[in-house]
Order: sequence, then C-alpha cells, then structure tokens
Amino acid sequence: MINTMNIDGQQAVIVFDPELDMFRGEFVGLNGGADFYSSDVKGLHREGAISLRVFLETCAAKNIEPRKHFSGKFVLRVNPEIHEAAALAAAAHGQSLNQWISDVIKLSTKSDDHFALNP
Repeated sequence: MINTMNIDGQQAVIVFDPELDMFRGEFVGLNGGADFYSSDVKGLHREGAISLRVFLETCAAKNIEPRKHFSGKFVLRVNPEIHEAAALAAAAHGQSLNQWISDVIKLSTKSDDHFALNP
C-alpha cells in the first residue's frame, strides 16, 4: 500500500516511522528535500503545510525552481525474462513495448493500492 497526501497541491508520500512512533511525510517532485512528522493525520496536514511553505520561500529567496521537471524519459533495467515477457505481452496487445509499459504504469498508478490520506 502506498499512502499519499495532497498538501496545498503538492503530493507527499506518508510512511510510519516505528523508531519515532510517528508518521513521516516527504514531498515528491521537488528539487530538494522537504519532510515533516506528526502522530496523526491532522498534524501531518499542518506540519506538511509549514514544511512546504518554508521550502518554497527558501527557493524563492535563492531564485531556485522548486519543482522537478520530468522529461517523460527514463531507463528501465529488468532481467531478460521480464523483458521477453513484456515484449510478448506488448505484441499480443498490438502495441510497442514502450506504449504497453506506459499503459501498465498508468494503470498501476491509478489502482486501488494507491491510497490518499485525508483528515
């Protein structure tokens, strides 16, 4: 299960830190680190908003673009058996390997395993 939270339009991944007995949030898609901690969901929203605001203010003061830009390209390394199976599946669907993998990723990121935390 992947837990995400939207705070002021920015996505954060939430995990439980058993050593601290708290939840930890980390914003994704930023050009630097911005994380936050809380023992409950309401506190995650509060602390996340503070962390994001400080991060964005720091970026503005230093004239740094705060968000990563994604090109739409990345290298994927898999073992040869997975590569062969994916190529076969793509051909069976009448798609290029690139299009088939793109569709699989799109479906995976929209699945029920992708939960959002809300207060």
